Amino acid sequence: MSGHSKWATIKHKKAAQDAKRGKVFTRLIREIQIASREGGGDPDANPRLRTAIAAAKGQSMPQDNIKKAILRGTGQLEGASYEEITFEGYAPSGVAVIVEVVTDNRNRTVSELRYLFSKNGGNLGENGCVAWMFNKQSLVIVPKEDTDEEQLMDIALGAGSEDLVDEGENWHVVSPCEAHNDVVKAIEEAGVATSSAEVTMVPQSTVQIEGKSATTVLRMLDLLEDHDDVQNVYSNFAIDDKELKALSA
Repeated sequence: MSGHSKWATIKHKKAAQDAKRGKVFTRLIREIQIASREGGGDPDANPRLRTAIAAAKGQSMPQDNIKKAILRGTGQLEGASYEEITFEGYAPSGVAVIVEVVTDNRNRTVSELRYLFSKNGGNLGENGCVAWMFNKQSLVIVPKEDTDEEQLMDIALGAGSEDLVDEGENWHVVSPCEAHNDVVKAIEEAGVATSSAEVTMVPQSTVQIEGKSATTVLRMLDLLEDHDDVQNVYSNFAIDDKELKALSA
């Protein structure tokens, strides 16, 4: 299996964003509600819900919040009705962007995202305008301290994974999206801890950015990440690690 990283710079997450616990909780609650609505409130029979609950617990979300989110999703408690929408467009320098949102007001979200794109030198496009540049894949992150390469490789390959990537302190288990649930289940049943498990979008090729262009692109992506309805932002930019650290500082 490969030791080459495809994941280091293609999905930009702002450190300050992760510190905003209230916003993180909101995103996780919405994911739990959607997962419960689509697949039922039993995490044992609903892999997406099981993954969402694990993420919520990883952020120390109170159990009562999790239960209420499940009940709202299944309709047993009254609450806002959310829908999932995916937007596509371009940031400056021709960087492709995919934005996944969960919203209770489609028209408001469309208007606000179009404004964010245009104000920052980008443009919101039609469905399909950039999706063809990305592959949807499963990514499970496993801390190295919890397993060794041979053990994890046996587990992952047996469940349908296609790659194991060495990412410093973690192993990245990369699989086709249709194998995501089987791979997560196999790792869980083996008693191996994971730090995250998600289906993500991986670009087939990247656009190198630097200098003023990098500043502009990252600012736009940060603003999209900060939007209340946005769950995930994916892009195909590549940037030198040193420059990224300098800009983050």
